[in-house]
Amino acid sequence: MPSIDIPDGYGYVLLTAGILPSVSNVFLGAIVMKARKQFNVQYPNLYGVPGYHKNADEFNRVQRGHQHIFEAISDFRICSLIGGLQHPIAVAVAGLVWNVGSVLFMLGYKDTALDVKTARLRKGGPLQPLAGFFVLGCAVKYTFNLLK
Repeated sequence: MPSIDIPDGYGYVLLTAGILPSVSNVFLGAIVMKARKQFNVQYPNLYGVPGYHKNADEFNRVQRGHQHIFEAISDFRICSLIGGLQHPIAVAVAGLVWNVGSVLFMLGYKDTALDVKTARLRKGGPLQPLAGFFVLGCAVKYTFNLLK
């Protein structure tokens, strides 16, 4: 039966792919909870309803910025866990960048002084997908090495 060797430094991958995204999510969730109170968007509404909630657009930008992390987190985690088996330090650094990029994505998206179409890109948000593509590349490389 084949075995997988866990390289030195793999703990950093577990930290940046397993634990740090949960911390980032809690931080972003706290911003949503503050906005929920500020804009009076009560549960069970996930988003503010235009015409019903006075500041629906403002709240929805905060909520949408937070929801984005959920759209990318599972792919990021699995690719990090795979790619980190061959490049643990590089993947861990990319993981740190991914987490910072997730926060910056939301901070840009919620900024109503910026155009909604580009706000997520204006404060460092592109760091998240760039780091995600990097760990995807590491995962693909490791996978193909296993197939040889």
